[in-house]
Amino acid sequence: MASHFGDRLCEAVQKKSTPLIVGLDPVYSRLPEAIRKHKDMNDAQDLGASVDALFEFCSRVMRIVAPVVPAVKINSAYFEKYLWEGMETYYALVSEADALGLEVIGDVKRGDIGHTAQMYAEGHLKNPDFEGMEDVIVPDAVTISGFAGAEGIVPFADMAEEQGKGVFVWVRSSNPTAGALQDFENAAGQKWYEKLAEIVGEIANQNKRIGASGYSNVGMVVGGTSPQAAAALRQRYPKCWFLVPGYGSQGAGAAECMRFCNKDRLGALINASRSIIYAYEDPKYQSQFGNNWEKCVEQAALDAKMELAKVQM
Repeated sequence: MASHFGDRLCEAVQKKSTPLIVGLDPVYSRLPEAIRKHKDMNDAQDLGASVDALFEFCSRVMRIVAPVVPAVKINSAYFEKYLWEGMETYYALVSEADALGLEVIGDVKRGDIGHTAQMYAEGHLKNPDFEGMEDVIVPDAVTISGFAGAEGIVPFADMAEEQGKGVFVWVRSSNPTAGALQDFENAAGQKWYEKLAEIVGEIANQNKRIGASGYSNVGMVVGGTSPQAAAALRQRYPKCWFLVPGYGSQGAGAAECMRFCNKDRLGALINASRSIIYAYEDPKYQSQFGNNWEKCVEQAALDAKMELAKVQM
């Protein structure tokens, strides 16, 4: 397996023949009844029962999608809610995903400058070397905020280089009100997100960050609901991987998201979360599989993969 994150993504996407990845954003109240009503997991007010339910659900989802997709994105916020037990569950899921051969992106969106950024980078990208923690691993990549500029990005990029990992800098989000800030233009007509992308691109394009595949270990998060950004960013930053949220439940279509890929269908990871992990809530899948929630999740992942595959490049 390649030791450079950009190279590993190329291998993983080619092996699974898709840029689709699955996001894990588990909410207890939306978990399948088979899990929520289990005698050991049926109390939302019990910390242990709640995190056990999240782990059961997410680990089963990952086993379902592992043959289909190259990576999963685990959103730490859904586990931080449960304090230390939630974070223990988060790291346990990172290990589960790694054991399944998936690339693992920790959606943590940390960001700061100087020594604080360095500490965040060590905490989220460096496998611990403390005694008794030899079996604990951290994700293959994390998301970070680029608000602090280069000083807030470089510590993560350097740690990623040292550890054979990756970083995705949040450049343009997929939420409806993002444009009020991120599309704000300076006197020269350059938008805020374009300037941030420029800063990220300068860091990503440094020779020491480029793998044998030609891709950097520093990429960008750009929402699939902003297709006007796709073609320009793809052309301007050919060495960057793009992490593209918004496909599915947030309204971005397959064709919009695939614009972030290069002609060889590499260079982007297209994330679907709720549309896949909660597929058992969709009447379309309920009519096919009834209460078999795992089959619903599997079929939703296969359908999304097929939909992306049909897009002409």
